[in-house]
Amino acid sequence: MPANAVHLPTKYHVVRDPGEVREVFRRVDEFVPTNALTTVVPLRTAALRVLSRARFALPPVLASATGDRHRAVRKMVGTFFTPAKVAAVGPRVTKLTRQRCQAAAEALASGPIDLADIIGRRIPPVIMQELTGFDCPDLLLLKRWSRDSLELFWGWPDEERQVMLATSAAEFYAWLRETVVASKGDDSLFGVLDAAGLSTPEICSLGYFLVIAGQETTAQLINIAFYRALQNRTLWHELSQGASAAAFVRGLLASESSVHTWRRVVATDSMLGGVNLPAGAEILLELSGHHPEDATPTAYSLAFGHGLHRCLGAKLAELETITVLEETARAFPTLVLTGRDPEWIRLLSFQTPTTVMAALEAT
Repeated sequence: MPANAVHLPTKYHVVRDPGEVREVFRRVDEFVPTNALTTVVPLRTAALRVLSRARFALPPVLASATGDRHRAVRKMVGTFFTPAKVAAVGPRVTKLTRQRCQAAAEALASGPIDLADIIGRRIPPVIMQELTGFDCPDLLLLKRWSRDSLELFWGWPDEERQVMLATSAAEFYAWLRETVVASKGDDSLFGVLDAAGLSTPEICSLGYFLVIAGQETTAQLINIAFYRALQNRTLWHELSQGASAAAFVRGLLASESSVHTWRRVVATDSMLGGVNLPAGAEILLELSGHHPEDATPTAYSLAFGHGLHRCLGAKLAELETITVLEETARAFPTLVLTGRDPEWIRLLSFQTPTTVMAALEAT
């Protein structure tokens, strides 16, 4: 765990052992996801008023839902992220990455560049848009909305900051509602959910975090991969010479995922790892950072959850990160980190360097 990792709140029973984390995900009737999308700190009245005026509502549909309805919705959403569809976008990811590398090459002629900005955050939104069938907002707006929402729900904003973040979330939600309504009758993800009988608030609830998870968390993972790979000169050289980044990315998912924790609530008095947990207790599952060195090759997958709540975009995020890292290393074999160590976003469940400054190594 990085030295500057976030300090965990004491209100959670923290589960670190990977076996116990999987057990929590499997015991779906005892450990439920009703707190998965609640704010870490209670929102104050001023922020709640901002959200209320926007008719902001997040009824349980996917990440925070259970039972047959959850399974039915998950099945519908899953048809947009099948293994075949993910594999089919591989060449598209490669093409987009090479285009962004051309832009990076032009920028490098003038000095250091921020890989997080010029490459990392640019590709996942395009891929998500093409797979789901609805248009995303302007990139800068999408990124602001995404990061503000992550901080609002998984950060520790004070009252003044809450109002600002809630205002951003309300804007995001208004765009989402308009997009959902405009999608009625088409074959986009939102259109399919509408045809299946989900209400507009239910589709907005699902879309609110799906839009974020579908691009922001993947961009965060790409930026961690950039930063850690560039810290290892031998690895970067090997990647630049055609080596696969798969093992490195999977190791990163096991040790330092962009989504490093997730939450559950104890539904009924239960025992876990020899500890009695009363109904209503909140659990924090640490998804990465605790696998032994000799862990099985699939250990990395816990970063995407497990069982009925495993991330539907897991393979997509992995493919994008591996491809972007490989193509960038091959395009810039002499790239090195430059400047001071970056600041990191450290939220309860999300982490990433805010920048990855790099330059061509002096000859």
